Amino acid sequence: MQKTFIFGHKKPDTDSVMSAIGLSYLKNQLGDYTEPRILGNVNKETKYALNYFGLKEPEYLNDVKLQIKDVNYHKKFLIKDTDSIYDGYQMMLKEGVTGIPVVKKKNEFLGLITIKDLSHMVVNVNFEELYTSYENIMHVLKGEEVLRFDSEVVGNIMVAAYRSTTFINTVPLTKDNILIVGDRHSVIEYAVESGVKLLILSGDAEIKEKHIEIARKNKVNIIRTPYDSYHITRLLPLTNYIKTMIRSYNPTKFEETEFIDTVLDINNKLKHTNYPVVNKKNQCLGLLRITDLNEKYPKNVILVDHNEKLQSVEGLDEANILEIFDHHNLGSITTNAPINFRNMAVGSTCTIVYTLFLERGVEISKEIAGALLSGILSDTLILKSPTATPRDVEAVNALSYLAGVDYQTYGMDMLKAGTSLDGMSKEDVLYNDFKLYTVNEKTFAIGQFFTMNFDEMKKELDGYIATLDEVAEANNYNFIALYVTDIIKNGSYVIFNTKGQDVVDVCYGSENIPEGYFVENCVSRKKHVVPLIMEVFEN
Repeated sequence: MQKTFIFGHKKPDTDSVMSAIGLSYLKNQLGDYTEPRILGNVNKETKYALNYFGLKEPEYLNDVKLQIKDVNYHKKFLIKDTDSIYDGYQMMLKEGVTGIPVVKKKNEFLGLITIKDLSHMVVNVNFEELYTSYENIMHVLKGEEVLRFDSEVVGNIMVAAYRSTTFINTVPLTKDNILIVGDRHSVIEYAVESGVKLLILSGDAEIKEKHIEIARKNKVNIIRTPYDSYHITRLLPLTNYIKTMIRSYNPTKFEETEFIDTVLDINNKLKHTNYPVVNKKNQCLGLLRITDLNEKYPKNVILVDHNEKLQSVEGLDEANILEIFDHHNLGSITTNAPINFRNMAVGSTCTIVYTLFLERGVEISKEIAGALLSGILSDTLILKSPTATPRDVEAVNALSYLAGVDYQTYGMDMLKAGTSLDGMSKEDVLYNDFKLYTVNEKTFAIGQFFTMNFDEMKKELDGYIATLDEVAEANNYNFIALYVTDIIKNGSYVIFNTKGQDVVDVCYGSENIPEGYFVENCVSRKKHVVPLIMEVFEN
């Protein structure tokens, strides 16, 4: 079963993290194979909630781009360097490919052999030399072992083609000779007495016992084969170790984690057909044919707490989106096929996940109840936000009972943990809870940070403005703002980039609104901020 990744937006808040954890738990209870992930660092508030309920922080997901491992390439298609050329050819023939990776011990990649290399060997290579194993010769020639003294056979191939007398009188034999001969006993006797490296008996030729004894004394290897001399001379060079054919020990190869678009870019220049696939230790995993890229298996994903492409993971277009669960306005994500899209007008995605538990009749554990409760309390500001609905209230009451906490006390402690500025840079504050939006091909960004003491941030207001200006310039944002929400005062202080003055003025109906301006009853980015800015850009 293929794994499905469940994740929220790029700048994870408590709702996105906890809804991913809760939904993954539910899916797995129902028999699916899912894993919650995050697309960025979790904030202090979320860490507090995770630690409080003993939950493991989800692993980081960098992208869902297509990789070689998502392609049906020829896995485990390789050959050992001491296997025969013949075996390599037969493997390529059977698999219908034109290349095969060669490996050493522990599958360490050595080189690549192709059909072109075979053609080169047939035309140009000296067929008289043999460097192989006794076993390879036996296997290729369908031979019978008569005598074996050496596991490895190195020497020069000869055929007893002359008359016996002529051969014995004119052809000197040495210990480096590999002689092919039929039932010519005088030649056989001459060969074993000369101590040749290997004697190959063609046509299942008989050998006299006395000649076997001489061969045993002189340590002459003997193999008997049913093939005639002609076929033996054609097949014997193919018994050579396949490593003897390697012409390039450093061909272009790819790790299994390489992106498909990178492979295509490189192939557009090289125009090769076959590429070895290796791991980080240079161990060969198989062979990728460029045509294999037609059969790929995109990563399965489920999105929670967002449906904007800019807010989602890199490579989303290359993934298979199975479902989306969200409580925001409809965004820019499109799919190639119909999917399950659960969009509800509630204050938190965790409320939707809680509803799914009820609908599926799955029991909620204490830890998961705590996770879902934390997400709802965070997004609804302990049910004080105008985004909170009766469904959220119902969920909070039920989940706080299952989690064994007083939601108001726990919620305030959690929010306080998230408002601390200790160890945070201005960029950290901005990106603590940060979202991007697009309207009419224009992009704006809104960060939100909760505090109970804005005075501390006000002392460094110029620094925050400078940070917003830098981020806007670097990313070509048309507008960027940081809304610092005061939970006690039930409003937000707005800090914006210098070039965004007109946008803020139009939003709040005044001229030259100052930096750090307090907007009463502004606590929800979704209801109180984003609609106003979208209207400005739409008009």
